[in-house]
Amino acid sequence: MLPMPRRLFVLASALLLSLAAFAHAYHASIMDVKVNAQKKQLEVALKVFTDDLEKGLSVGQPRPISLDQTPPFVVQPLVAAYLRKTIVFTGKPSEEFPLKYIGMERENDAHWLYFSVALPRPLQGVRLQQRLLLEQFPDQMNIVNVEASSGKKSALFRNGNEAQLLSW
Repeated sequence: MLPMPRRLFVLASALLLSLAAFAHAYHASIMDVKVNAQKKQLEVALKVFTDDLEKGLSVGQPRPISLDQTPPFVVQPLVAAYLRKTIVFTGKPSEEFPLKYIGMERENDAHWLYFSVALPRPLQGVRLQQRLLLEQFPDQMNIVNVEASSGKKSALFRNGNEAQLLSW
């Protein structure tokens, strides 16, 4: 039998290792959408866990994508394409609004992704299909906060509820 201090050390080590394995037990993103009526566009900031985003970007790639190690000239087009594939704003049926990727920045264990969506005319709402990381994580929750002159609203997107009307 191990002496008491040694047993405590082994127990503490095991607990720390198990905590590291579950860095975050949930999968979520937060999207802030600001309606800029003057410029007829949506200004979007999307926060997502870095390791989750890397998993989504790595699908179909010859090697896993690391936002810290993969060169930016490889990462930036992948991020833009992934956003266009998983986040779609529409007006009338089959009227898709173009997403313009601006860039990203790291914040601790997450990344902020920035993009805008041009609106063809003044609108009182759009339909959003938000499927970010839903294929990778069945429990993924995508929270969308919309801010317009009329106030703030929020919506939750997850498997089985990927598309909603956002009005302002």
